[in-house]
Amino acid sequence: MKVTIRRATANDLHGILAIVNHAILHTTAIYDYEPRTIETQQQWFDDKVKSAFPVIVAEAEDKIVGFASYGAFNPKVGYRMTVEHSVYVADGFSGNGVGKMLLSELIALAKTQKIHVMVGLIDASNVGSIEFHKKFGFTENGVLKEVGFKFDKWLDVQFMQLILD
Repeated sequence: MKVTIRRATANDLHGILAIVNHAILHTTAIYDYEPRTIETQQQWFDDKVKSAFPVIVAEAEDKIVGFASYGAFNPKVGYRMTVEHSVYVADGFSGNGVGKMLLSELIALAKTQKIHVMVGLIDASNVGSIEFHKKFGFTENGVLKEVGFKFDKWLDVQFMQLILD
C-alpha cells in the first residue's frame, strides 16, 4: 500500500470526519460522546487554517487513512510555543506505518514553525499509543487521575511531552 502524506484541504473533511466519528463512537482517543457533523469539522478545519496550525492527511488508494494536526495547548500567551497534537489512523489501517509517517511529518512542521514543545494527552490505558510516542522521544510527564468519563467509566490521562529544540 502506497501512502502519501500531504496538507489537508476542505475536500478531505469527509474522510477526516469518518475517522473522528469512529474514534468518538468506539474508542477513548476522543472524549466526546456524540458524532460530529460536517459543519463542526469544517469549523475545526477553518480554525486551524486561520491560526496557521497544520492539518495533514495520509492518503492511500484515493482514501483518507489518517490525519494529524496540532493546536494551542493553552490560550495564554506564555504557552504560545507549546502545542497539543493529535494523530488518528482509520480503523483497519493501524500497524502499516501510517501513524509513524503522520507524526514524523507533524514534528517536522512544528520545527519549521519554531514550536518548542509538543504535548500529547493520551488515555492512560492506551499503552499502544504511549509506546508509539516514546519511539519518537516523547516522555511521560504525569497522569491526571479520573479527569475523563466515557463508556461509563472514569479515565486517566497520561501527559506526554517532546521538547523540539
